[in-house]
Amino acid sequence: MTQPPLLALEGITKHFGDLVANEDVSLEVASGEVLAMLGENGAGKSTLMKVAYGLLRPDSGSVSMGGQPLDIDSPRDAMAAGIGMVTQEFSLVDTMTVAENVALSAVGWGRVDARATEARVLATMERVGVHLDPHRLVSTLAIGERQRVEIVKALFHDCRVLILDEPTAVLPPQDIRALLQTVERLREGGLGVLFVSHKLKEVAEISDRVVVLRRGHVVAERRTSQVGPDELARLMMGVADGGAGEPATAEGEPHPAPGALAHAAPEDGEPVLTISDLVVTRAGRDVVDHLDLTVRRGEIVGVAGISGNGQTELVQAVSGMTPVRAGTILVDGVDVTDRSVADRLGAGLGRLTEDRRGSCVAQLTVEQNLVLEDLSSYTRRGALDRTAIRDHARAMIEQFEIKAEPTTPIGQLSGGNIQKVLLARALFRRPRILLAAQPTRGLDIGTFGYVHTRLSELRASGAGVLLVSEDLDELRALADRIVVVFRGAIVGELSVAEATSERLGVLMTGRDAA
Repeated sequence: MTQPPLLALEGITKHFGDLVANEDVSLEVASGEVLAMLGENGAGKSTLMKVAYGLLRPDSGSVSMGGQPLDIDSPRDAMAAGIGMVTQEFSLVDTMTVAENVALSAVGWGRVDARATEARVLATMERVGVHLDPHRLVSTLAIGERQRVEIVKALFHDCRVLILDEPTAVLPPQDIRALLQTVERLREGGLGVLFVSHKLKEVAEISDRVVVLRRGHVVAERRTSQVGPDELARLMMGVADGGAGEPATAEGEPHPAPGALAHAAPEDGEPVLTISDLVVTRAGRDVVDHLDLTVRRGEIVGVAGISGNGQTELVQAVSGMTPVRAGTILVDGVDVTDRSVADRLGAGLGRLTEDRRGSCVAQLTVEQNLVLEDLSSYTRRGALDRTAIRDHARAMIEQFEIKAEPTTPIGQLSGGNIQKVLLARALFRRPRILLAAQPTRGLDIGTFGYVHTRLSELRASGAGVLLVSEDLDELRALADRIVVVFRGAIVGELSVAEATSERLGVLMTGRDAA
C-alpha cells in the first residue's frame, strides 16, 4: 500500500471578490522532502500557505496530514496538527528572552516549569544547529537570529511540516547560508518543508521538487534535478521556450550584466541631495557617523553594506522618520534637516522604503493609499473628490501594471503589487531625488525587472536616485557609482568597473577603510 503524503492540499480554491487567488490547487509534500513553490507576486503562493496554516479559510478544497482530513480554522489548529509557518514578518516580543518567546507560543500550556522549558528549548535548538543563548533578549538579536528563533518556535510544537514563506527575502547575504543549512538539517530529520521563494539559485540548491504557480493555478511540477533556472524562469513568467523575455543568469537570478543599466552621469550635474556631516544616534551609539554624500541630477548612487551598518537609519533620517543629532540634509538646495516629512516631499523628495507594508495602511484601499501623501490635491471645498481619486487610481493601475482594483484593500495584495502601488505614489509626484531602499527584496522576476526599468527611466528624466541595497548584483547593474557603508560611515567609493565582489567584500567587512 502506498504511504499517504505527510501533507496534502487538494482542490484548494480561494477568491477575494472577483480576484482569483487559488483555483483548484493541489500539492503534496512527503516526510524528509523540501518542496519549493515558485511564482510571480500575485500568483497565489502566500494565499495557499495561509490556507494551510489556518490564516485563511478556502472557498473549497481540503487539507490532510498523513491521509487524515484536517479542519483548520486558525494557526492554533494548524500547530496542533503539526504544521508550522515562518513568515517575513516575525512575531517576537522584543522585551522577552529567546526561551520566553518560544514558551509563550506553546499550545495548551498552563503552568510553566522554567527549567524544563529551557531544557526543551535548548534541545530543539540543538536539533537544527541553532546556537543562541536562551536568556538573551530578542531586542539584541540580528534579523537572521530572529528568524532562527521563529523556526525553533515552530519545532517546539512538534512541527512535522514547516512552511517558510520567502525566508531569504529579509536576510542579509551572510545569513542565507546558515538558513539553507538549517533547512537541510530539517530534511535530514524527516520534516516536510514548503519553501516559498523567488530565488532560483536557492531553490535549485535546497529543494527536491518544484511547483510553479501562475495566476492562481499550478502550471508545472518538476524534480529539481531535472530543470534549470532558465526553464523555471520561463514557467514563472509564462514565456514559451525561445520566446521574448529576460532569461535567468547563470546564478539563477534575473540580473543584467554589471553596468548594463548604468550610464555616464554628468560630473557637473546639480546636486539634488546633499548630506553633510550627518550623525544619527540610537541607544547612545552613533549609528550614522559623520556621513557625507552627494547625489546629482541624472545619476543613481548605490549604497552597499552588510545589514545593520547604518543604512536603515540613513534612509530614515533623510526621509524625516528619525531625528538627526548633527549635520545637514539638503533636498534640491533646500535645507530640510529639521523639516517635516510633508515639507521634504514638497521639496522634491520621493520615498521607497524597505518596510513595504509599513509604508501603506493595510485596511485602506489601493486608491486611498495612492493619495495618502497628497490628499490636499484631491480636496474640494473641504471634502475629498472621490471621483478624481478613483480616476487617478485607475490611471496608476494601468500605467504601473498593478493587479488590483481601486477598491481592493491593499493588505490583500502581494508584495510585488504593493511595491508597484508605492512606486506609483512616489513617481507620480515627479521627485527630484528618490530614496529607494531594498526596492526589489522578495520580488519575483517580472516585478524585479519592472522596478529596475522605472528607476532607470527616472534617472534618464534628470532625477537622482539613492539606491540602498544588499543585492550587490543589483547595485552593479543600476548604479553609476557605489559607496560602501561600514559602522555608519562611508569607507569607500567605487566605480561599477571597480566594484568586484572581492573589493566590495573587503570594504563591507571593514578590512580596508582606505
